[in-house]
Amino acid sequence: MSAVAVIGLGRMGQPIARNLLKAGYEVVVYNRTPEKAEALVSEGARLASTPGEAARTTGLVLTMVADDAALEAVVEGPDGLLAHLPAGGIHVAMSTISHELSARLTRRHQERGQFFVGAPVFGRPDAAAAARLRIVAAGPTEAIERCRPVLEVLGSQLFVVGAEPAQAHLVKLAGNFLLASMLEALSEAFALTRKAGLDPQQFFEIIDALFGSPIYHAYGQLIASQHYTPPGFTIPLGLKDVRLARQAAHALQVPMPLASLVENHLIEALAAGLQEVDWAALAEIAARHAGLPSASA
Repeated sequence: MSAVAVIGLGRMGQPIARNLLKAGYEVVVYNRTPEKAEALVSEGARLASTPGEAARTTGLVLTMVADDAALEAVVEGPDGLLAHLPAGGIHVAMSTISHELSARLTRRHQERGQFFVGAPVFGRPDAAAAARLRIVAAGPTEAIERCRPVLEVLGSQLFVVGAEPAQAHLVKLAGNFLLASMLEALSEAFALTRKAGLDPQQFFEIIDALFGSPIYHAYGQLIASQHYTPPGFTIPLGLKDVRLARQAAHALQVPMPLASLVENHLIEALAAGLQEVDWAALAEIAARHAGLPSASA
């Protein structure tokens, strides 16, 4: 496919659209607030006035929106994807959504002879800009193979985990739960060592050498420096994802006590006014519990 629509032009959607333009695709963009599309239009993208127009003119739509409600808003209704995506067209949902919504959208697209693919991504905006996303895909084999060239433009790794799109979204929820749990553990460890008077930067260097993980490196550096802006991923989004993981766990009867703890601390972070900073600022809650002074986030 030479034409691709990108719906949702936030911190992740913009670099995704830009990389498709660089790869030579005809890119049609839609965003609820058109101002976010202006730079992309100046670079060669075409602006659609509705999600339906974007779907109708390309037949392949990537959505990267904030949550379930935002995705339903672009899918349903007279100007939505469902009403205008051609038969055989593909909707690729790349954001983190609930397991339940993914299953429901699979059915809704099937009823109209359309394909639905789950392809959520692991990676922050800098990884999206560098086309280094890790993409987890699930859906009908035919649809995945048709959109594989597009997905491979956007990421450094593509994992196909099954035939049901909801499987990919469940992997994403499980992965984000692991990231949130890692942040909780880092937060407590930094609070402990700070309270003992140890140098947080030196502690960061030790754990960086110990784990050898780019994720520990990125988040450990943020916590060691207590520098949480600009955000790559915010606390409200983290709370949303942990809650979705818990909802899936409830439906599948899987106890996740650690998820409950992390959810409570994320709520506490929001109550402390940490809405617009990186979710690594969860460390400030552990610091406060330890009686340490808070950073200026």
